[in-house]
Amino acid sequence: MTEVTIPSFGELLSPQLSRIPDPARPGCLARLERSAAERYRGWAAELPEHREGLLKCADREDEIADRIEAILPVPSEFEDLVSEVVPLAIAIYYQAFEPYDVWGQMTIQANAEKQGSMAWPAMIPLFPEHTDELNALSALELKSGEYLDALLSPKAA
Repeated sequence: MTEVTIPSFGELLSPQLSRIPDPARPGCLARLERSAAERYRGWAAELPEHREGLLKCADREDEIADRIEAILPVPSEFEDLVSEVVPLAIAIYYQAFEPYDVWGQMTIQANAEKQGSMAWPAMIPLFPEHTDELNALSALELKSGEYLDALLSPKAA
């Protein structure tokens, strides 16, 4: 397998996400989770032998988005800004995957899930009333990362 360079997605996306005010950040990230769900669905189509597990990962991404949108949606006054930033952030995110085949892309995504798992608890100081939910979202991120790690482990050999 080609050596895969794992970016720091926080640094990579910072120029866009730093434009988002704190009250809109969770809802903005929820939309990025939906994009990740679409990536998983694409991989499931490419790798039918792993379809079921990859679709479960997609479902977890959608669940994260649903749960955030239920408790911390994008406030209406920030909707235009979030709608502008999300496609730009998705384009930057996808560029990190472009040089790699599906296995390399999933290697990056496994790490991205681990990075993403840290984003939700980092929001607890801003939204302490949602501590349990934010920690639960972190666990969902890690579950997908663990699935990918297990799937990738035979490929690494």
